[in-house]
Amino acid sequence: MLDRIALILVIIGGLNWGSIGIFGFDLVAWICGGQGSIIARIIYTIVGIAAIWCISLLFRKRNEILE
Repeated sequence: MLDRIALILVIIGGLNWGSIGIFGFDLVAWICGGQGSIIARIIYTIVGIAAIWCISLLFRKRNEILE
């Protein structure tokens, strides 16, 4: 369950980075009132922690990931 949550958060972060790269629009900052707001920083931190967690998926066997 934790793996799926981490993957969802990483996907959301990737989509946000894509919108920054393509459109110059930071969706998280827009929703939270700017990049410097405490809520935006918490969201960025949670997505970053999820990305670190997803690194472990690279080193697991395939059937361990699907469980």
